[in-house]
Amino acid sequence: MKHVRKENQRQQSGQILVITVLVVSLVLLSTQVYIYEVRNSLNETSSTRVNDFVLAVKLGSNNIISGSLANITRGGDSSVLSENLGRWASFVESFYLFGTPILNFTLKNTSPYTNGTYIFWGTEGSGISSACSEFNFSLVDGQVNVQLAYSVNVTTSIVVESVYRTLRDNLRQVNVTCNLLNEGKPALAGIVTVLYESSGFWNRADQQSNYAFTDYGDGTYLISFEADIPEINVNVSAQVYDSRGVYIQANATSTNTP
Repeated sequence: MKHVRKENQRQQSGQILVITVLVVSLVLLSTQVYIYEVRNSLNETSSTRVNDFVLAVKLGSNNIISGSLANITRGGDSSVLSENLGRWASFVESFYLFGTPILNFTLKNTSPYTNGTYIFWGTEGSGISSACSEFNFSLVDGQVNVQLAYSVNVTTSIVVESVYRTLRDNLRQVNVTCNLLNEGKPALAGIVTVLYESSGFWNRADQQSNYAFTDYGDGTYLISFEADIPEINVNVSAQVYDSRGVYIQANATSTNTP
């Protein structure tokens, strides 16, 4: 398994920096455009203008954390979360023209989080990629005074279950079920790759015979394949990118069925 991960990391190393720049740039740009449109709605009342700006700040905070988590799970340094949120806070405070906004953030550091992130890619069928931060936002705009505390938790989790049966000799038919969740709700995947272990090496299931991939449209994916596996214990690994670009992985041992 380590050999596969290292190979994947080498293949993606030249892409990680580009992905980071694109993710952060697109997030900042899209949010900037939205705030710019809000700022120029001069016919709106002060309270409506402030409400729209607050909404844009909350959405932008969520997008920054999502983009940062995507980068971290692809091999980026965990410090990127704090760095990107620092840039985001500075951007928010410098852009609004009708008042004085202040955005402070505190990365979650209570167990199991460290500096805002919790990454657990387990060997017993479950995996979690998560980032969390608390925010305090204040804004004075004319007669409107806003004091708002909110939190953002971006969590991608996966549950992997697998069964197999022996067709003949060492030929196994393996079924792997993956359930993907975003913030505890069924989520759609961007890429799903299943590996299996045979004779000490990890191999891609989609390169084997009778491979079938079923997307149920509700965050559940069924991968079926046949492969020569001499071991009695059939180990599998699901490597998934969700629709936000966040990577997650979990290993499981297949249950033998008659």
